[in-house]
Amino acid sequence: MTFSSSHRLANGVPDLAYKQGLRRNLISRLFTVIAGLFAAIAVLPLIAVLIYVLIKGGQKISLTLLTELPPPPGLEGGGIANAIIGSIVVTLIAAVIAIPVGVGGGIFLAEYSRGGKFAQFIRFGTNVLSGVPSIIAGVFIYGTIVTSRILFGNAYSAAAGGMALSILMLPTVIKTTDEGLKLVSDDLRRGALGVGASKFVTVVRITLPTAFTPIATGVVLSIARAAGETAPLIFTALFSPFWSEGIDGVFNPIATLSVLIYNFAIMPYKAQNELAWAASFVLVLFILGLNLFARWLGQFASK
Repeated sequence: MTFSSSHRLANGVPDLAYKQGLRRNLISRLFTVIAGLFAAIAVLPLIAVLIYVLIKGGQKISLTLLTELPPPPGLEGGGIANAIIGSIVVTLIAAVIAIPVGVGGGIFLAEYSRGGKFAQFIRFGTNVLSGVPSIIAGVFIYGTIVTSRILFGNAYSAAAGGMALSILMLPTVIKTTDEGLKLVSDDLRRGALGVGASKFVTVVRITLPTAFTPIATGVVLSIARAAGETAPLIFTALFSPFWSEGIDGVFNPIATLSVLIYNFAIMPYKAQNELAWAASFVLVLFILGLNLFARWLGQFASK
């Protein structure tokens, strides 16, 4: 038997139809609007920065900018090609150091640690390290590598800059590897062990390939964070207005986009200030591209 809405109310059954005039619905809509307003305010600075950098730096983009060296202070023209190459070199050095160590640490935590005190200490240390200011990593490498000249007698170098950035990358790589491996079903592990595979073979052939997407996403995000850092590179890689000289250039000062922006932005010359804006535009595009690539990889993790 079908009852009308008023009949149901008369029998003590509540009416589930949505009514806009009810006080609770008005309050709900009010707080929804407030939450949406706060979300827009949170995103507004990002949009404003992107638009401002696009306007100020995008108009300077040209083939000359991407292929030539910076001009001497006060002169017009030139480009930021050495800084682009330097940023790629330093970031690659950091990735070569941080990815194997970070992935190995994540494998230990997820597959071998069994939740012991040492594993808890590593997880705690990783969380603390992820919140350490980037300048601390630069000061640490400055005190241990740069001042000691342990790298073939050289002080400031691209290698030292890569080491500083690798410290910043490690927490993200370790945590994403740890969490990614935890998402792998234990049935896969038990199945591999049941057919006679060793623990090492199970990790290498089963769990790591299965968790590749979340691990790769974390690696890309860590690279994006490291690529935009300035303070560690001021203490370690310093800056060079010249081209990097092959393999030997890894052990010498090298230009990077972030340090170029810092140096040229504080110069009292219009040409250098414009190059700083152009470098900001290139760096923002690079980091934005890495983040979009990470989101694209993340889509496969949810499938």
